[in-house]
Amino acid sequence: MQTRELIGTAVVPGGVELRLYRRGTDFMIVLDRNELMSTRMNGSEIALAEMSCERLAGRKTPHLLIGGYGMGFTLRAALARLGPAARVTVAELVPEIIEWARGPMADVAAGCLDDPRVRLVLDDVSETIAAASASYDAILLDVDNGPDGLVRDENDRLYSPSGLAAARRALTPGGVLAIWSAAPDNAFARRLGQAGFAVEEVAVRARTNGKGPRHVIWFARKAGPAG
Repeated sequence: MQTRELIGTAVVPGGVELRLYRRGTDFMIVLDRNELMSTRMNGSEIALAEMSCERLAGRKTPHLLIGGYGMGFTLRAALARLGPAARVTVAELVPEIIEWARGPMADVAAGCLDDPRVRLVLDDVSETIAAASASYDAILLDVDNGPDGLVRDENDRLYSPSGLAAARRALTPGGVLAIWSAAPDNAFARRLGQAGFAVEEVAVRARTNGKGPRHVIWFARKAGPAG
């Protein structure tokens, strides 16, 4: 059996230490004993992009904001679905995540960060959202284990009433806020509705073959005609 090799570490601002491991051709990012993401289980991250793009059908020049690069599965899936006139802004708080993507995980990244449709912002996605007004057709958030701030306590503000209000302001009419979570959260689903979104909750499997743990994606649509 192949041993797990530590490739790098990164400290999340105001949070915890992340560790990048490699076992053979597989990579995993770990927090304490929690495997936050891995190249073996990427189905729900891909679904986050594909299902969001489906909900933007008919928009000729969509602009997406992806919060959290992770291992790039969401970004690559979005680029595969979007046309040449689309734009994708990626907000990543931890510089080492991008260094890993361009370094030991370059084969996994497959050049997605160099796609001309992509703009990379090294900043907290909450700041990117707060600075926007009717700017994004979709905001895709996968910055933590869900609305519980496992990686970073400050992530809680993204999911607070004020954070959801900021996301709603940042969306175009009819735009979609898509949020990935490792588990259901009925209280959060209600909070989305209270923030003025029409909410759809979808269960997806962690693996692309339909197996593995069951994750949740909330699609919260801002009222108003599509742009």
